[in-house]
Amino acid sequence: MWLEKLNDPSDLKNMPLERLPLLAKEIRQRIIEVVSERGGHLASSLGAVELAIALHYCLNTPKDKIIWDVGHQSYAHKILTGRNKDFATLRQYQGLSGFPSKDESAFDPFTTGHSSTAVSLALGLASARDYFSKEEYFRVAAVIGDGSISGGLCFEGLNNAGHLKKDIMVILNTNELSIAPNVGALSNYLNKLISLPIYNRFKNSLEGFAKSRLPKGSRLIKLANKFEEGLKGLFVPGIFFEELGFRYFGPFDGHNLPALITALKNIMDIKGPVMIHVVTKKGRGYIHAEKEPVKFHSAAPFDIATGKSKGQGEKPKSYTDIFSDKMIELARTDRRITAITAAMPEGTGLDKFRDLYPKRFFDVGIAEGHAVCFAAGLAKEGLKPVVAVYSTFLQRAFDQIMESVSLQKLGVILAIDRAGIVGEDGVTHQGVFDIAFLGSIPNLILMAPAGQSELEGMLEFAVKLDAPVALRYPRAAAQQLQVPSQPIETGRAQTLSEGQDYLLIALGTMVAPALEAVNLLEKEGLKGTLVNARFIRPLDETLFKKLSLKTKFIFTAEEGVIGGGFGSAVSEAIERPVIKIGLPFDFISHGSRDILLDKFGLTAPGIADKIKSVVWQK
Repeated sequence: MWLEKLNDPSDLKNMPLERLPLLAKEIRQRIIEVVSERGGHLASSLGAVELAIALHYCLNTPKDKIIWDVGHQSYAHKILTGRNKDFATLRQYQGLSGFPSKDESAFDPFTTGHSSTAVSLALGLASARDYFSKEEYFRVAAVIGDGSISGGLCFEGLNNAGHLKKDIMVILNTNELSIAPNVGALSNYLNKLISLPIYNRFKNSLEGFAKSRLPKGSRLIKLANKFEEGLKGLFVPGIFFEELGFRYFGPFDGHNLPALITALKNIMDIKGPVMIHVVTKKGRGYIHAEKEPVKFHSAAPFDIATGKSKGQGEKPKSYTDIFSDKMIELARTDRRITAITAAMPEGTGLDKFRDLYPKRFFDVGIAEGHAVCFAAGLAKEGLKPVVAVYSTFLQRAFDQIMESVSLQKLGVILAIDRAGIVGEDGVTHQGVFDIAFLGSIPNLILMAPAGQSELEGMLEFAVKLDAPVALRYPRAAAQQLQVPSQPIETGRAQTLSEGQDYLLIALGTMVAPALEAVNLLEKEGLKGTLVNARFIRPLDETLFKKLSLKTKFIFTAEEGVIGGGFGSAVSEAIERPVIKIGLPFDFISHGSRDILLDKFGLTAPGIADKIKSVVWQK
């Protein structure tokens, strides 16, 4: 077992080169075994095993820096950097993060989880390195994917890197393109030739000679560069990156370790920005992930032999499922309805809409800001665009929501999935800030359903409005609440019970545990008023003020950060102190949704205990 001999990348360098493919096989098996029990990002991590080995074999980490864009492909990196013994705790509460984490290891320069940031981060490191003493020189490598490169931020970083001419390696790992047309004998020979140190020394010497000795040296250099550029252009798709200011090498077979290591060793000391293109296969080494890379992108625990999710059976419908079905129902009778996603059709439930209405469906890639701007253009011409996006990724489109949608008062609907605690994906993915940042935007109507019927009603209501609307719902089974039906009206809340001991205003997912908490408290002699807020903006100020006059104790409950959140808005509106029950104003680490909700008191017993501690203390 080669994996047992590995404690950090320094051990990797002592292994015979011919044994590294066996190590890759062991790492794959380890990843499959753990993810089958814990869930996680399987397909992308299996595809990057050889790449992780090659980078750590060639670089001197952690002095040299590797930044994994998004980071969901970094499981092999974690195993190689001393975390194998704890790898079974992956994505578990107080265990290893499913993404790179600066608090977890010196081998992770940043905590990452959002796409398209690696090049900018890497360029910042390289620029700071060059600002200080040359004695502190280190190499910087940014690993990006074909998904990451669809994001505008990635191109901003590439453009600036080409301009600054810093020593930086960008590894472009693509898995959507065929290896066959480009990774043939001639292409391999050409890449080997132009990556050899002797070739690059010759090229640099020629440049130096021409500039210092020849009156028309620049023309000679241009001819030499044109020759290399033209030769490469015949066989490789790198001219675009060359025009950005990068030296381009590839594509290389990302699963051929000896060739990959040889190429990296030849290339990594070349001065200036370098683009190394590798082609890999998602799910490599596990047949079910190879066949269904989308399913195994973020997999639930599964049976290794069959690839089927564990505990499959009749599951309650999730809020995502309800949204998906309602979108299709509304689209049948309203041809204005269009759907937009940022590379997440399955995750947001829009895959069914896509299959039924392909001309009314738009997947814009990992480009949330563009998605919202694009939706504004559709709405301006009379369509009814619904942008389905995870709460954490909507943060990337704040300015477009403000300037392109709300300022223009356009009828764009933001369907915000994964709002609140998302669980195992952790700190970069918790959707806990949307109430706070969306609540600061004028003209935006912001709602949160308490259960299935309200989500359906709110979506139908939003489609009829000619105004910007945001609708937030969690990653959870949809609640089936037994409460009186009341039509959705702009800014109108719903009173669910009445009492004089306290007022509890609950929002969205907190309505169900609040109902249970009210029942628990009533058994202990406390009878209060419970309100289902429904709206964050605009608030039902008239009702809240009226009810607040009847009691001394006012509570709010929300699945979001309390700093600048729903409770703060209520307190400001009624001009009274409010006891806020919610999440701390902080970044929240990973753990199951149930564990985290219990930890922060967002359960029926937690809410009841908080109310008792205040009412009985006073």
